[in-house]
Amino acid sequence: MWQLLQFPLCPFSRKVRLVMAEKGVPVELIREYPWERRDEFVDVNPAGETPVLIEPDHGLTLIGSQPIAEYFDEAVERSPLIIGDAAMRAEIRRLVEWFDEKLFREVVEPLMVERMRKRLVNKESPDTRVLREAMRIGNNHLDYLDYLLDHRRWVAGPAISLADFTAAAHLSVIDYLGALDWRGHRQTKDWYAVMKSRPSFRPLLGERMDVIVPPTHYDKVDF
Repeated sequence: MWQLLQFPLCPFSRKVRLVMAEKGVPVELIREYPWERRDEFVDVNPAGETPVLIEPDHGLTLIGSQPIAEYFDEAVERSPLIIGDAAMRAEIRRLVEWFDEKLFREVVEPLMVERMRKRLVNKESPDTRVLREAMRIGNNHLDYLDYLLDHRRWVAGPAISLADFTAAAHLSVIDYLGALDWRGHRQTKDWYAVMKSRPSFRPLLGERMDVIVPPTHYDKVDF
């Protein structure tokens, strides 16, 4: 069986878990805190980042959410996630990159630092200025998702794709940290409610991070 080295609030780990669940691939979850820099973990991934996926029986190791997602999209026919013609596939990859790089860098990462790492690792109080700015930019990203969903049934086009699962993985972390203001974002809120209702999403919503409690609406489909 595959073993996924991950931690609950890693959006990239969540993305991989969603992909594997949609594909029907069983996986054993192994909690890894990358900031601990365990020698055994760094030996597997010198970057010291999650997710890392291991198939011990075949000596196979996959590193990084996008390589892992594309591996399973090629290896497992069920529930294709990078779909359509060349232009459609390019749009899916563009949006995946948008969420994995821009949304993560501007919103998810600073929130994780201020509301998770400072609390768990450094025993410090968060910087409220950084939090306010991340939440402001997060609202801009919700505006962009509203725009996309005004013109499309799903984030990248007429069918659900890897772009939807990537966006939902990142938003789920922001929402867990209580930093999303859903007011005025009906299109994105309705889409996210549909994503939350998928069987692949339910295990994520039931998982909790040590001493960090999500808002009461976090695991509710009707929120």
